[in-house]
Amino acid sequence: MSTPTDPILWLRNEKCGLGPYRTDLVETYWRWEQDPALMIGYGRQAPESLDARTEGMRRQQGGDNIRFTLYDLTTGGDPTPAGVATLLPDHSVRCAEYVVMLGNEFRGHGLGTAATRLVLDYAWHVTNLRMVWLSVLAPNAAAIRAYENAGFQPAGRLRQAGYWRGTPCDEIIMDALASDFTGLSVISDPAQPS
Repeated sequence: MSTPTDPILWLRNEKCGLGPYRTDLVETYWRWEQDPALMIGYGRQAPESLDARTEGMRRQQGGDNIRFTLYDLTTGGDPTPAGVATLLPDHSVRCAEYVVMLGNEFRGHGLGTAATRLVLDYAWHVTNLRMVWLSVLAPNAAAIRAYENAGFQPAGRLRQAGYWRGTPCDEIIMDALASDFTGLSVISDPAQPS
């Protein structure tokens, strides 16, 4: 039996779980977002106050975007909040932009790939999207590798559209199509964990 403080997991695989975006975690989300490595990866140049982040979360919860809290399931204990993921859908064409953020302590262990696969599974089998795309700064090789491992493919390049550690860099556009999704689905394959 779950208690009110137990996380709700809508989907899970061997490494990661997806649950609802949680107002009680706003300070945790904010702390992750202030990590300089994450700011560089997003091309953001200035930190944000906790008050501004809290107000932003209130606005986000009223929008059409699909937001998840990502949980690390590899610790053997309770699911641990590890990041957030968002689908920004354009329902008129059944496509969405994908954005993901992992806390620093959760990077480099395959959690980003596992989370991205779950979000794509949700996109294809729950939201009925046909294409999901993302942008990533070209020097962010670890992120590009994780996205490719999850099923994204390079689709284009915006020359010098971003900055990486103070130097102009290209932004890579990647996409994933529902018709190309070959991974196991935790939604459509009853033999997979849910």
